[in-house]
Amino acid sequence: MSKLPTVHDVARVAGVSRQTVSNVLNSPDIVRPDTRDRVRRAIDSLGYRPHASARRLRTQKSSTIGIRLDPMLDGISGSILDRFLHALTEQADAIGLRILLFTATGPEDEIRQFGRLIDGSDVDAFVLTSTFHGDPRTEWLIEHEQTFVTFGRPWGIDDMNDPRHAWVDVDGRAGVRAATESLLYRGLSRIGFLGWPAGSGTGDERSGGWRDAMTAAGLGEGLEMLQETAVDTVSAAREASDRLIARIGDLDAVVAASDSLALGAVVQTGGALPVIGFDNTPVSAAMGFSSVDQRLDEVAAGVLALLTDAEGSADVARHRLITPELVVRSSHPPMVPDARM
Repeated sequence: MSKLPTVHDVARVAGVSRQTVSNVLNSPDIVRPDTRDRVRRAIDSLGYRPHASARRLRTQKSSTIGIRLDPMLDGISGSILDRFLHALTEQADAIGLRILLFTATGPEDEIRQFGRLIDGSDVDAFVLTSTFHGDPRTEWLIEHEQTFVTFGRPWGIDDMNDPRHAWVDVDGRAGVRAATESLLYRGLSRIGFLGWPAGSGTGDERSGGWRDAMTAAGLGEGLEMLQETAVDTVSAAREASDRLIARIGDLDAVVAASDSLALGAVVQTGGALPVIGFDNTPVSAAMGFSSVDQRLDEVAAGVLALLTDAEGSADVARHRLITPELVVRSSHPPMVPDARM
């Protein structure tokens, strides 16, 4: 097994001293441009990466981002966070940052963990997931002047555009609207919606996308009859699908706020109706139903861009809304205009 390149190797290849290499890494402005370029070429050619512990001693920074590992409620919804964490870790590693995972029993416990990690200088910044109405974590981090980015908008508090609260989110309203429009394009009109109980910012946004599409198509009357809610489990979705089918005998299709709900609809209808989910989990691929992909690689890239621009450059937006993508599959594929062009 070949050994990793060292600062001695970089200095030898570049024809400079170890101190010059150190200056290029830590104080590049004091090094002549031609020498700096020569050292950087040597670093690239050797694949050298500064030792994280040594860098921490020099800079008093850990180059580490803390993020809570949420409990997996079920294998379907849990895969979303897994994919996000993988994308975040992979992209962070590429720019010399590390991810530290920690657990907490709830928001208040997570805040206590923030304090512990800050006191120990274990992390430089935080990424928050699973945002919700009145989330106290963001207020605490702002008050304690900590660098953070949330994956999710600040639902229910008055800092949607506060530059101190950087966030990246997926436009669920646009994603569900596109899913519903694809079914309307097929000539279907009795399109039901399976969503979460009211009060969830994310869930309400996704429900709004279905309403937008139906209303724009002149089908806005009586939408309450076409909508059912359930907690995010397959069994609850099956029961909600039963209620919807019993009420709407000639249902054409179903759009769901998640793949868990979509799977419940697919199972309950025996695959007789087109169903579109949200999250594009492995379950949607295995079962063959269409779903909205959150483009988590782009979410992770946005989170890291905001974290590494913690000072808030004037030309960098502090809030990013990612447009998701409809992934078409199944024996009842929704027709979309682009698919025929």
